[in-house]
Amino acid sequence: MPDPRTDHPAVPRAALTNALDTLLQPTQFKDYGPNGLQVEGRAEVHKLVSGVTASRALIEAAVKEGADAILVHHGLFWRGQDGRVTGWMKQRLALLLAHDINLLAYHLPLDAHPELGNNAQLARQLGVAVYADARGRFGEQALGFMGERRSESAAALADHVARCLGRAVTLVAEPDRQVRHVALCTGGAQGYFEAAIAAGADVFITGEISEPQAHYARECGVAYIACGHHASERYGAPAVGAHVAAQLGLAHVFIDIDNPA
Repeated sequence: MPDPRTDHPAVPRAALTNALDTLLQPTQFKDYGPNGLQVEGRAEVHKLVSGVTASRALIEAAVKEGADAILVHHGLFWRGQDGRVTGWMKQRLALLLAHDINLLAYHLPLDAHPELGNNAQLARQLGVAVYADARGRFGEQALGFMGERRSESAAALADHVARCLGRAVTLVAEPDRQVRHVALCTGGAQGYFEAAIAAGADVFITGEISEPQAHYARECGVAYIACGHHASERYGAPAVGAHVAAQLGLAHVFIDIDNPA
């Protein structure tokens, strides 16, 4: 029976890693864990799978797809975590090593890419035109994006976000408040809200909300929309994966493992 992996040209693992590093420039970021190749697999890559998080479910799906490499936003290793290989960590590593699959992870670099990253792709999904000048970025390491969408009420924008992402969102705002200048930073970026307010946002869109942000929204008159960590970060990995796969002639598949968080 033919191997579906060999139906596509192979490239060296180093070529894939170099292409991703060149595109995403990880050395420019102070991050919470290692970016790039986290687990070494086979030396040649035919097929790339992209996903949001290196969960066991994603790895199992990648095995079924015949993947040689997996590209994710959330990798396996984070600063300050328990370094022992037990439980869920053992299970994930065992799958990767047993099937000789490379795992590549890019965290903040995947958020920040101006065209293919999570923030840029979320803005595209929501119809937010990111400002091309200095107004277009804000916050620590310039990770926040700012742009414009036709003026509408905060409630109407929240409904639009919910429709685009296919999930309920949390809105903290006067429903009829008009919003035009849209700040966004995907994932767990609630700490960027104050920087978004200072940058002149009418509304801030991110994945999560913590207790203080509800008060800031009410007191500062800036709307806050929390649309889910996973839901806000579903778009960068497939965009980067498709781009690099086309560049190198690889097969590419995005696998979305649903997550309510």
